[in-house]
Amino acid sequence: MKNLFKWLFLIGLLVAIIAALVSFSATWLTSLLILVAVLTGIFFFDSGDVVNQGIRYLVLVAVAAALDKFIGVGPYLTAIFSAAVAFIGPAILTVLVVHFVKKYFMGK
Repeated sequence: MKNLFKWLFLIGLLVAIIAALVSFSATWLTSLLILVAVLTGIFFFDSGDVVNQGIRYLVLVAVAAALDKFIGVGPYLTAIFSAAVAFIGPAILTVLVVHFVKKYFMGK
């Protein structure tokens, strides 16, 4: 089951990056990508590793913000990393919520 959500995460990330590179924007695609990110946050990511995942996400946000300065390829790199940040954000938020629910409400 975890293998299915791993592939779902990779496909969702790829779709988000391609949509950002071709400047495609649709409400249904955004909703679908958020749903995929939330599902992978619940079923694929480990909620016990929430600190490391949060640090990785913050580094990804910093890298996405800094890549615009590269001459020629900066806008493309920024689009790729910004799409990754936008897709991974709901997954990391879901992992954080799952962690707190398990820790404080389920006693695990």
